[in-house]
Amino acid sequence: MKVVIMAGGKGTRIASVNSEVPKPMIPILGKPILQYQTESLKKQGLTEFIFVIGHLGHVVKDYFGDGEKFGVHIEYVEEKEPLGTAGALYLLKDKIEGDFLLLCGDVIFDIDVNRFYRTHKAKGGLATLFTHPNSHPYDSGIIKADENGKVTDWLHKEDERLWYRNRVNAGLHFLSAKLLDSFTELKKTDLDRDVLKPLIASGELFIYDSPEYVKDMGTPDRFFSVIDDIETGKVQAKNLSNKQRAIFLDRDGTINRYVGFLTSIDDFALLDGVAEAIKKINESGYLAIVTTNQPVIARGEVSEEALAEIHNKMETLLGEKGAYLDAVYFCPHHPHKGYEGERPEYKIECECRKPKAGMLLKAAKDYNVDLASSWMIGDGENDVLCGKNAGVKTAIIGKNADADVEGESLLACVNEILSKP
Repeated sequence: MKVVIMAGGKGTRIASVNSEVPKPMIPILGKPILQYQTESLKKQGLTEFIFVIGHLGHVVKDYFGDGEKFGVHIEYVEEKEPLGTAGALYLLKDKIEGDFLLLCGDVIFDIDVNRFYRTHKAKGGLATLFTHPNSHPYDSGIIKADENGKVTDWLHKEDERLWYRNRVNAGLHFLSAKLLDSFTELKKTDLDRDVLKPLIASGELFIYDSPEYVKDMGTPDRFFSVIDDIETGKVQAKNLSNKQRAIFLDRDGTINRYVGFLTSIDDFALLDGVAEAIKKINESGYLAIVTTNQPVIARGEVSEEALAEIHNKMETLLGEKGAYLDAVYFCPHHPHKGYEGERPEYKIECECRKPKAGMLLKAAKDYNVDLASSWMIGDGENDVLCGKNAGVKTAIIGKNADADVEGESLLACVNEILSKP
């Protein structure tokens, strides 16, 4: 399989760090971004590369050559004039067969590529986007998808939005070579707007959600953040081929103000200090995963669509403060019958309703979580019991002698957990 890396960026926003080389060649701890990318993919068996170069392209060629000294094979496609983020793909039509991995040359990442590719093949579309939550969704493009991962909308930075899931295109894509047939002439082309977004209408664009480490180097702040993450081992640790640690979070009374059965989005409000606490979880390397009982679905008081919008509000409010959730799991069941408008299909004894451990066990399977190294934080006895049933350590907002940690708030509990070796 070929890997195509768009390596011709000027890096105008990061010129204060280094303006003498193309952006993918900016050194981090002694080697360029492009080398980190090549080495990460080579470790997973990808050795056939095509570098698309333009601005100061000779710097890339002089450093990498044909790739032999890096244990890979590199071809070059050179833009004689700027062709946008995708125009040069026209030049690849006779170089690629089957599927290929396309990525931007300014991102540091360490992902389980085989896991990503399995999802792409299973979906059967022409393109699959690697999507993830980030700390600045308010100035990022937002991808909307259905429960099967098929993209339904793509909101660009300038598009109006209210409440949205923090799901951002990370700049890594699996594409079918069939997509290259749409390139009929060499011209400036935008990958997102001109190539990928039009696939929504035909149902051939999908997403692969992952909490793995992918960060672009577009600004000096992100550049220095990546340096710290590499030095502390966070980049490699987030690869899902490695066991993950998670902090599981209850929702009502832990993240948002408790109002009983929350049925109106207008009643959702973050508690003080919650965004700061979740941001600390994000920075620590733990996954931040919400697990919440939502019997309002079974009781017929809230639809799945309305609940999704409530969770979108939660993610939007957190994102505005630089915090994000890696996943949200909810149990829609409620075994007790007799409510007006109840939904019989959800009136069952399930394995996911806390204090049972089903949501935590599913998250552990989905994200390769080491439960013994993980935590559950909530504000009730069921949260503590759920954590113990799942084999994680527990923290309670309030008092509970059975919990491993007690704190007056989510922030206090998180601080105590992160202070432990």
